[in-house]
Amino acid sequence: MKKLKIGNVELENRYILAPMAGVTDLPFRLLCKEQGAGLLCMEMVSAKAILYKNRNTKSLLEIHPKERPVSLQLFGSDPDIMSEIAKQIEELPFAILDINMGCPVPKIVKNGEGSALMRNPALVHEIVSKVAKAIEKPVTVKIRKGFDDDSVNAVEIARIIEDAGAAAVAVHGRTREQYYSGKADWDIIRQVKEAVSIPVIGNGDVSSGEDAERMVSETGCDGIMVGRAVQGNPWIFQELIHYEETGEKLARPSVTEVREMMLRHAKLQMECKGDYTAIREMRKHVAWYTAGFPNSARLRAEINQVESYEELEKLLFEKLHE
Repeated sequence: MKKLKIGNVELENRYILAPMAGVTDLPFRLLCKEQGAGLLCMEMVSAKAILYKNRNTKSLLEIHPKERPVSLQLFGSDPDIMSEIAKQIEELPFAILDINMGCPVPKIVKNGEGSALMRNPALVHEIVSKVAKAIEKPVTVKIRKGFDDDSVNAVEIARIIEDAGAAAVAVHGRTREQYYSGKADWDIIRQVKEAVSIPVIGNGDVSSGEDAERMVSETGCDGIMVGRAVQGNPWIFQELIHYEETGEKLARPSVTEVREMMLRHAKLQMECKGDYTAIREMRKHVAWYTAGFPNSARLRAEINQVESYEELEKLLFEKLHE
């Protein structure tokens, strides 16, 4: 297995769970860890929300001993607040601090945060250098190809990030304007890899072992970050590892295995968030887990009526058979 070192943190392998709001919460991260993920990225947290002691951020900052190493992702655009909060939370048991410069959501961009930062190279340097100086732990940054097709500047921004003291950079091969549509441009990942000497993590359109190998051979990237392909599919990490080790595809999990994983996921959600929230949040996960199954459209319609674990279990046993 090829390993990946970020600063002083050595990962077991080069496969990384991408940070996704509403997806990569603690229960889901634990499932991905069991399947072999080398690094788990948490949901992004607002530096300002921590500063103002926002109630909801406490649960976002929770880390379980079994899931380590994890990367905690902060977003914000004020270098002083970002560095101050980084210092404040450094005692939490995360291994790596990531700065979000890729989020395309309008609310975030309008505040000058997330991918909006790619339009302000001087501010990028100031944020990264202040955060990197404020803490001992390695700092990484997640960026996109550029803000739009007229401002493709991932190479310039990656050089700035390296110069400012970051330990690695993750590059999503789409612009902010593309969101998640169209095809990820892997060539921009190659260009970034050739421009900097810190590890480069490729992100975009990896959903199989073949994709991962192709991304590495086409871009030379050091790590592979998996985002949407892991939704309803924590097994992907096992598949990536198996393909790297053997060159063979791993058989897809059986219907029974998928059902067991969903029920386990629901139980972990209930432990973390209480029954009411957990079961409602499981609705989207069940839709992802069962996408492409026979009668999955009907199951998705019915899952939205489910309000308890017992109802969830009954529905899954009724609808899912080998």
